[in-house]
Amino acid sequence: MDRRLRADLLRRAARDQRVRASTPQTFLSPLKALRFVWVDGGNTAWLDRVVRRRGWPGTALVGRDAAHAAWLLAQHADWRRRAQRRFLRAMREAVERGDADPKDLAYLEDRVRVNAGLPQRYGTQYGMWPNRMQKRAAASTNGVAWTQILRPMPP
Repeated sequence: MDRRLRADLLRRAARDQRVRASTPQTFLSPLKALRFVWVDGGNTAWLDRVVRRRGWPGTALVGRDAAHAAWLLAQHADWRRRAQRRFLRAMREAVERGDADPKDLAYLEDRVRVNAGLPQRYGTQYGMWPNRMQKRAAASTNGVAWTQILRPMPP
């Protein structure tokens, strides 16, 4: 296990969540928006370097909670969509090896699709409308139930 990488992932994810927790759900001031961009941008650039050098930081390398933290950083990489797509490909490979959570992959897949203007596959992404949160458009799952996504994938 890479303890330094694990600690970096957990620290960055904690900061990501602190910035989001300090923001009201109904209004995002310009200053708060800049904090999001600054934190997310730094995390995205850092994770992109990690993924390019070492591949997806999966459970074998950093443990389950830090692998989830890596997903969180990838999920919030909306300002660099090419990097976010690269994260999706790397995470997909990790899931196929049993080294990442399929549920996290489903969320990232939907996020990348929404950012590309495509319908979601799993229906995980919501958007803010003036008075409520609402699920964004989802594609047909062709009979694939959400519970099938949550089951561990066979090796």
